[in-house]
Amino acid sequence: MNSINISISHALKKYGESVIIPDMSLKISSGEFFTLLGPSGCGKTTLLRMIAGFNSIEGGDFYFNDRRINDLDPAKRNIGMVFQNYAIFPHLTVRKNVEFGLQNKKLPKEQIQEKTDKFLKLMQIDQLADRLPDRLSGGQQQRVALARALCIEPDVLLMDEPLSNLDAKLRVEMRTVIKGIQHSVGITTVYVTHDQEEAMAISDRIAVINAGTIQHIGTPKSIYQRPANLFVSTFIGRSNVLDAKLKAEGGRMNLVIGSYSVPVPHVRKEYAKDGNIKASIRPEELLLNPAGTPGIHAVVDDCVFLGLNTHCYQHLDDGTSVESIEESKLNETLKPGTEMSLTVNTEKVNLFNAEGTENILEGVRNDLDSYR
Repeated sequence: MNSINISISHALKKYGESVIIPDMSLKISSGEFFTLLGPSGCGKTTLLRMIAGFNSIEGGDFYFNDRRINDLDPAKRNIGMVFQNYAIFPHLTVRKNVEFGLQNKKLPKEQIQEKTDKFLKLMQIDQLADRLPDRLSGGQQQRVALARALCIEPDVLLMDEPLSNLDAKLRVEMRTVIKGIQHSVGITTVYVTHDQEEAMAISDRIAVINAGTIQHIGTPKSIYQRPANLFVSTFIGRSNVLDAKLKAEGGRMNLVIGSYSVPVPHVRKEYAKDGNIKASIRPEELLLNPAGTPGIHAVVDDCVFLGLNTHCYQHLDDGTSVESIEESKLNETLKPGTEMSLTVNTEKVNLFNAEGTENILEGVRNDLDSYR
């Protein structure tokens, strides 16, 4: 199966005077599983439909390898598309659904059967070949949609919220299937979701989008560990956001939250000065200690046992609610009203300027920087 690079330069999308995507650039590598992630209405599906040719392009250039596709008919872009609602034909059997694109290509009958058999087996639905869609589960229908999209051997696979109609357990199962199939076939894939856990689980790289603008492009790990700004930090995973100060003491920078002060490494030189900042602390990096230990005073509101981990919800003296996650310990659940002292894992904390627009620590890897 062919696999191509996708290059988008200064994309513009608007409806009348309403600008949906003001100026977006990105590059997707051959064979990459690339996810567009963001809240509803951020422009991710709009961009996907521009790549597919279903939406007009008001500005910028879209390339498949060296071929500009802005004005290319959707049918000539050689894409496979998987929709949120599956869009499989209710009156056709599973086999006929998968064959559909191949029939349109007017391939020989033997070739159609061979390719259809291959992808029915690959998606593990060959035993369902003669069933109609109304006799299939949601997960089985999604496998049919994926087999139909891949069967035509497209250059690019586009997927728009393909798992959002499935229940939680099936979503986890299907994302494993999709990732496995994509890696084995090696097709360039652009995937749209608002579910950050789903994006983290399946993507080679993620573009986090807000209000039509890319905030951060990187691997799931790099985005989670060193988000480019406060929006990315709070959208990818859970995070406690606290007003804090940065204070220079004895040749080093200290993070100050209330009366708690702790040295913090890796502050970028241009930000190594006294000032107000925002601290973003993952629940697993906000550590619980007995009352009286130096730290941030907190009072327990509730603790929820979830097997391996216990989630503990507390409030600080100023009323701010925070969450900690600790490994569950036998017969040890903190009661509401218990006073605690919280400390911060300074190697894992993220610090942002007062506006939240920039991470002030070293080690932020944002592929978006190469387009600026």
